[in-house]
Amino acid sequence: MASGSRLDEAARAGWLYYVAGNTQDQIAAKLGVSRQSAQRLVSLAMAEGLVKVRIDHPIARCMDLARRLTDHFGLKYCEVVPTDPASDSTTLGVAEAAAAEIEKWLRREEPVVMAMGTGRTLKAAIEALPRLECPQHKVVSLTGNIAPDGSAAYYNVVFTMADKIKSRSFPMPLPVIASSRAERDTLHQQPMIRSTLALAAEADITFVGVGDFGDEAPLYVDGFITRAELTALQKAGAIGEIVGWSFDAEGRLVAGITNERVTSAAIPDRARSLVIATAKGTRKLPGIAAAIRGGLVNGLITDEATAEALLD
Repeated sequence: MASGSRLDEAARAGWLYYVAGNTQDQIAAKLGVSRQSAQRLVSLAMAEGLVKVRIDHPIARCMDLARRLTDHFGLKYCEVVPTDPASDSTTLGVAEAAAAEIEKWLRREEPVVMAMGTGRTLKAAIEALPRLECPQHKVVSLTGNIAPDGSAAYYNVVFTMADKIKSRSFPMPLPVIASSRAERDTLHQQPMIRSTLALAAEADITFVGVGDFGDEAPLYVDGFITRAELTALQKAGAIGEIVGWSFDAEGRLVAGITNERVTSAAIPDRARSLVIATAKGTRKLPGIAAAIRGGLVNGLITDEATAEALLD
């Protein structure tokens, strides 16, 4: 415990540094001490709790919300971006933050396996990426890339990534949802598919979107499920979906219906992979909360309005 006179000096040094904006050389001159002593006094002021830092900026609030979400839900990663009340975009801010985090991983020198989900937010994130050369990495799709009419699934992002970055890409050449469980099982037995599924299970980092099960659910709007299947999933308690896997309010996968025909890889093991959900908004809030509650994801990129609602 520092003496009273020492704390007085530390308080003066702390005020001169943090409030008045003096350099350590200027503090030394004003207090008549060496630069090293001035540095130690500033450090003592912080260590003794004499300095209370308050940053008056929206980003500071976002950082506080991210910390609270991390502590409350036991997340391994969380980033909260400011909400623009004038925008009705479902991706603004979150897509850019996701792009920045994806880029950080792709710029690593050590090889990583990156698993990618699908959806509007992730597609916007990939479109925001710069062109990169990272042949040491492997990027694998968690979900099929064939739409019901046989065309390429529009929101599958691995093909878009292949155009932007030079890394080894592993798409999943399958329909998103098979016509039957038997067909799904047969497709999964193909050697090429087995190796892709195995690679997905080894992911170091995973990025996924979160879909909702309202009347305009993405799986329905994009033609992957019928209105009857959507109604059946709603009645079964489905509240959200990740790469086609539907789950209830507790984050438990819904038995039967479309889940027995989903061709997607299993969501990578959260014990070994950081699985980051990228989503925001009122429609997706129940699904985001359920995915976190059920441990389907252990990371989150969202906006401050959604973060506040999650904490409520």
